[in-house]
Amino acid sequence: MKKIAVLLLALATLALGGCGYNDMQRSDEQVKAAWAEVVNQYQRRADLIPNLVNTVKGFAQQEKDVLIGVTEARAKATSVQVNANSVDDPEAFQRFVQAQREVTGALSRLLAVAENYPQLKSDQNFRELQAQLEGTENRIAVARQRFIKSTQEYNTLARQFPTNLTAMAFGYKPKPQFSVEDEKAIAKPPTVDFGTKK
Repeated sequence: MKKIAVLLLALATLALGGCGYNDMQRSDEQVKAAWAEVVNQYQRRADLIPNLVNTVKGFAQQEKDVLIGVTEARAKATSVQVNANSVDDPEAFQRFVQAQREVTGALSRLLAVAENYPQLKSDQNFRELQAQLEGTENRIAVARQRFIKSTQEYNTLARQFPTNLTAMAFGYKPKPQFSVEDEKAIAKPPTVDFGTKK
């Protein structure tokens, strides 16, 4: 009886080893790690925003609406609680992505306002904060790219045979991806008009 139990245990171990369970675990962890890096970079951006806003505030008092918009977008984005498991919840994932889009839009408006103030653009503190923000935006893009790649690998593994059977048996579901908000708008080439007068 003991020999049969050992034999069944050995067969079960071999079956699980070849069924993709470990690959699913590894891939799931890679997706969670990539997501944690995305969240980390967005947090870095959120931490830079108060300094940037305060610097601009000193120069551009009349642009109060833009400054309030950035502050509110940051507050909303930081109130969306996420963790490594948020990637498994499509609704939480979308709330987070939408909040980050709002921050991106508000920051774009803030930097556009800064263009109207040459003395602000020449301020060393503002230039350093702007450079840090640009670097952070690049880090966000890289982190998102890694997340997209690891999610794509995970989703492929979860859908291809025979690992899809393991995924179904253990409840592994495809994970949501980042998507572009308005694909039609970005698919259209931009209109360039230099406003030449005749």
